[in-house]
Amino acid sequence: MTQTRARPLQIGRIGELVPRIDAPPKVKGEFAYASDLIVPGMLWGHTLRSPHAHANIRSVDISQALSMPGVHAVLTHDDVPGQKTFGLEFPDQPVLAIDRVLYYGEPVAIVAAEHPEQARRAAERIVVDYEPLAPVADMERATELEDLHPHKPTRGHGYREDDRPNVVRHMVIRHGDTEAAGDVSVEGVYDIGIQDQAFLGPESGLAVPDGEGGVDIHVATQWLHVDRAQVAPCLGLPLEQVRIHLAGVGGAFGGREDLSMQVHGALLALHTNRPVKIVYNREESFTGHVHRHPARIWCEHRATREGRLVNVRMRILLDGGAYASSSTAVASNAASFAVGPYETPNALIESTVVYSNNPPCGAMRGFGAVQTAFAAEAQMDKLAEALEIDPVELRLLNALKPGDVLPTGQVITGSLPIAETIRAAAALEPPPAEAFPRDPLRLPGGAGNTTRGEGVKRGVGFAVGFKNIAYSEGFDDFCAARVRLLADGSAEVHCAAAEVGQGVTGVILQVARTELGIEDVRLAPSQTATVGSAGSASASRMTWMAAGAVRDACRAVLEEQQRRPGEEIDLEQIYRHPRTTPLDPETGQITGERAHVAFAACAMKVVAEVDVELGLSRIVWIGAAQDVGKAINPQQVEGQIEGGTAQGLGLALMEEIQTRDGLITNASFTDYLIPTTLDMPPVESVLIEDPEPDAPYGVKGVGEPPTVVSTAAVAAALRAATGRALTRVPVKPDDICL
Repeated sequence: MTQTRARPLQIGRIGELVPRIDAPPKVKGEFAYASDLIVPGMLWGHTLRSPHAHANIRSVDISQALSMPGVHAVLTHDDVPGQKTFGLEFPDQPVLAIDRVLYYGEPVAIVAAEHPEQARRAAERIVVDYEPLAPVADMERATELEDLHPHKPTRGHGYREDDRPNVVRHMVIRHGDTEAAGDVSVEGVYDIGIQDQAFLGPESGLAVPDGEGGVDIHVATQWLHVDRAQVAPCLGLPLEQVRIHLAGVGGAFGGREDLSMQVHGALLALHTNRPVKIVYNREESFTGHVHRHPARIWCEHRATREGRLVNVRMRILLDGGAYASSSTAVASNAASFAVGPYETPNALIESTVVYSNNPPCGAMRGFGAVQTAFAAEAQMDKLAEALEIDPVELRLLNALKPGDVLPTGQVITGSLPIAETIRAAAALEPPPAEAFPRDPLRLPGGAGNTTRGEGVKRGVGFAVGFKNIAYSEGFDDFCAARVRLLADGSAEVHCAAAEVGQGVTGVILQVARTELGIEDVRLAPSQTATVGSAGSASASRMTWMAAGAVRDACRAVLEEQQRRPGEEIDLEQIYRHPRTTPLDPETGQITGERAHVAFAACAMKVVAEVDVELGLSRIVWIGAAQDVGKAINPQQVEGQIEGGTAQGLGLALMEEIQTRDGLITNASFTDYLIPTTLDMPPVESVLIEDPEPDAPYGVKGVGEPPTVVSTAAVAAALRAATGRALTRVPVKPDDICL
């Protein structure tokens, strides 16, 4: 096991620091994003969206819109030639609203015109007669109100049966003696607001008809093949007539797993027989993709006087919004990692996700574990205080290790150096406190210049979190890669892995250079037509899965080359990780060897300064130690830690979608605040390299663990500085001052 810090840039094989090819054009503003696509003769698409969170649709009149200059098409649900619904996991979402709308911003009609302004003005002329309905807006009352999906789209998929209205999934994990008592008990209720992925580039893409009834869709996405699997049935086309191409992506973080413009652009392109481009504005982006689930979590932790956990009991409530998306998996992850990276002989965890008329929620970096880590780590601090034990020592006392049993009954068989990660983070030395007076930019309030240091207190917080890698509970998770070894000695790699800013293209090239032993390796564009599915760029899986697939394809090509020297070799291989099985729907216990493939952890120390009189805060420094398996490119790993930390800091301090009766009231970066360079402190990272035995090269995914833990660590630092409970994030100034 090793701890690594900075290394010099090298040529580009596994374990070396390789500069990112896409970094210079992105920094210079020269990178071609999906919104930059342009072809001759293209039309512009625009979407008419519901102004109501819940309403019946009495009628839709498109006649005025059709008569406007430059308009080539106005489509409603009647114009969908194939299946009327789609969905990432369950086809419960209409392509265009049919007889009612279930969330603010739901697509009702689409327009194609010569100019984007013509398309927008035509959409304004569409007359929709709505009958507003009372929204299901309170997740705690959702199971008592009108059932938004009485046909229960998630039923019959092996989940625990629950006949209450609006239940997407209800699961229970029972482990050991769920009534076991401890010497000391602490309780708490914790709330997490709705967080947006806030990626750089809004949803955008270009659909181009091929003249033979098919269509090519160039789009910023996370999962090309599952996009195709959803779009083709709605168009009434076979899969091979729908080709998805990865366009330039400006970040994703889970928000691009669900469809956005793909099917709408294709419908308009096929209807007009012209290319159609759709680019969402920022307000549309806020309403047009899923967000992080808001949560309310009830906790009770019982321990011995020496500090060993005896029993953890938690009830988790998540609001999934109008449609299922990936809510069932988020609810499972929230429950599976609710206890945190601690050995617990007894546990009772209940997790429920409900439908509502609030903004749709689904995948976002951390995927359920963020919400429960915030609650569980606050409980560990509360327990340490009750026992008068140092919070770091309490965590070390209970830290999971290989051979321990999780609350689901799964035995940890791979690498999971929790204690080493905790010690490494705890050993990092934060900078000393600066004397007053000082530059206002280094005070709470920053450029606001609101304080000279009066009322400023300093606090140090600590937290640990962990999460699964790759898909779980029996999902057939695989990745395909195709390698062409050319006669001139160069190679070409095809893989549909989505490069969303995480650097997977660099990983693929590093693996290919390492395996083939050559430098001249090119990566073909990601698309569905030339290679099988790579799965989604999500769940911290892409490095593991793409590395495995490219490795196997390279090795197969070299073997074939020995049989056919001098010839061009072109082979595709499919890589699968160790098999997982579902959790028992009644007990939440494993039904096979494992429900999760592997795990990764991060520990974090945070220094905060808070003006307790004004409620303003400044994060001074963050130290992180992360369990990374094997760092294929340590520089990229450190970048992922910094980026994930920034998103967790945002959730802790400022990021929250505000709603009123289901309507989003702050759908812009003027009102939805995200951390800037002035908000981000220095992040000092230590990489714990303990190779995962079942993974190619021992790698682990690294994108999510820092986000899982950073919200909890920042909140802990704020508590240490203020002495307040701070049971809700984001923490507002009023929470500190009151």
